[in-house]
Amino acid sequence: MEQKPDHSQFIRHWFEEVWNKGRLDAIDEMASADAIGHGQAEHTVDLGLAEFKQFARNLRSAFPDMQVTVHDTLAQGDQVVARWTATMTHTGPFMGLAATGRKAKVTGMSIQRIIDGKIVEGWDNWDQLGLLVQIGAVPAAQFAPPKPARRAGK
Repeated sequence: MEQKPDHSQFIRHWFEEVWNKGRLDAIDEMASADAIGHGQAEHTVDLGLAEFKQFARNLRSAFPDMQVTVHDTLAQGDQVVARWTATMTHTGPFMGLAATGRKAKVTGMSIQRIIDGKIVEGWDNWDQLGLLVQIGAVPAAQFAPPKPARRAGK
């Protein structure tokens, strides 16, 4: 009987190597050369492997202490979903903003399609606006009234 690959373990390993350890060589080891990514940077721009590596380099350079905690994974067929939280400190330039020393915490979800032990496609949805607000790049917006003004059911 053929053993099915453990995509949940694979994606946890991906986050550990690439984001927590900052081992960018792992990108080439774990992703197909023709992999395509959606949603990592601008939501209308898809990234090839070279662009993804540059994105990862830039993010790790600005936030070298980045640590990602994967809370949940769900695998089905050749795809796996990960729900995660990243904590980091802004100690390097990022998107034209000098280092602020501010700490940030963002949440996200990632879906990867894995074929023959390599990521071939990925979709990410993460709190990019929250990151920019926390480091002072953009002003905070209020989508809900302050807590004391909210009431259950209203």
